[in-house]
Amino acid sequence: MVGDGHVEKRSKDKKKKKKQKRGGGKKKMTAEQSLAFNSVTEWVYLDQSHSSSSSEDDFGVHQILNRAVDNNVVFELHSHSNFSDGYLSPSKLVERAHCNGVKVLALTDHDTMSGIPEAIETARRFGMKIIPGVEISTIFCQRGSESEEPVHILAYYSSCGPSKYEELENFLANIRDGRFLRAKDMILKLNKLKLPLKWEHVAKIAGKGVAPGRLHVARAMVEAGHVENLKQAFARYLYDGGPAYSTGSEPLAEVAVQLIHRTGGLAVLAHPWALKNPAAIIRKLKDVGLHGLEVYRSDGKLVAYTDLADTYGLLKLGGSDYHGRGGHGESELGSVKLPVLVLNDFLKVARPIWCGAIKEILESYADEPSDSNLSHITRYGRGKMLKRNYPLNCGKGLVDECLSLWLTNEERQSAEFEAIKLKLSHVSINQG
Repeated sequence: MVGDGHVEKRSKDKKKKKKQKRGGGKKKMTAEQSLAFNSVTEWVYLDQSHSSSSSEDDFGVHQILNRAVDNNVVFELHSHSNFSDGYLSPSKLVERAHCNGVKVLALTDHDTMSGIPEAIETARRFGMKIIPGVEISTIFCQRGSESEEPVHILAYYSSCGPSKYEELENFLANIRDGRFLRAKDMILKLNKLKLPLKWEHVAKIAGKGVAPGRLHVARAMVEAGHVENLKQAFARYLYDGGPAYSTGSEPLAEVAVQLIHRTGGLAVLAHPWALKNPAAIIRKLKDVGLHGLEVYRSDGKLVAYTDLADTYGLLKLGGSDYHGRGGHGESELGSVKLPVLVLNDFLKVARPIWCGAIKEILESYADEPSDSNLSHITRYGRGKMLKRNYPLNCGKGLVDECLSLWLTNEERQSAEFEAIKLKLSHVSINQG
């Protein structure tokens, strides 16, 4: 009998271990976390709400309705491709994020959104959602001081991108033009320091049409044998205020935050731990509309910046800032695990802003149904939308489709959207 008892106990232990391996030992979510999780996943899998078996979202993401619900939805809110200073193409970046379990990826290249269409196209294959984003290079000038400090602002936009797209693009193009002049000035300073470097070398590393940054200069320095690695290039020459450092035509941080507001985006301060006087900068930017700041990193939550976020009522976010350069010092895509309550807070602030931007873009098309205004709607989902074979008078059909892909039932039940659809009920779309 004793032997049988031992056998039964061993059997129960084995079953317990198997259950733990399957995830049975995971900590149960609280009621608040469960509600937050349901709200977040509703947005992540929004396209499935209007399909009987499977569907594609506004970016062509193919989803199966009978999906297995993952209690850990991974958002990656800070990443770079080779459209700025990353090493991977947007396609390879998305593929790597997918392999790491990322469900929602924000591509936030420096001062450009040119990589977003390619990222979206690839995301279709992996059932991922892309948040169109950008990391804007700015400067902050302390009152009563002549010194300038570089500050980076992350902007997150809705599925159809920024409203007033041309205004944002002109703003970013001016910064990119300044990056070319800045890189040339850094090369000139390095040459004066007896570290010969050619512009052609840096431009080749950056790639055709890509505005070069410090990382491209640093890579050229490594290849030329002037330094052993990227870290040494920055530590000795390219750090803020370093002997080969140079500024470009960066706008004031306050101006960038205000522009993000005007174009329907969410403004978040990137890596505040790199700033000399973060409290003063956060206070000033909060006054002009900053929504949040990064406080989470792959090595955990930074208490000092969490306290600053709480003091000023800002969202607490974070991302890997992945560039793909490799090495032990770089955080991997998806390595910053944002709690579901944090993700829910992010979407609670972002979604009304994005809803307003979508409304503005659709209203512009309803008031003037031109090809130019249509392109603002279809910029990041053109192939998907215009393959739908709408009836001849399909302006209303297009809006219905967009709203069902981008917004929840509750969000799209408004008099404004009904008025837009009414205006477009007799508008035909030239699908050519």
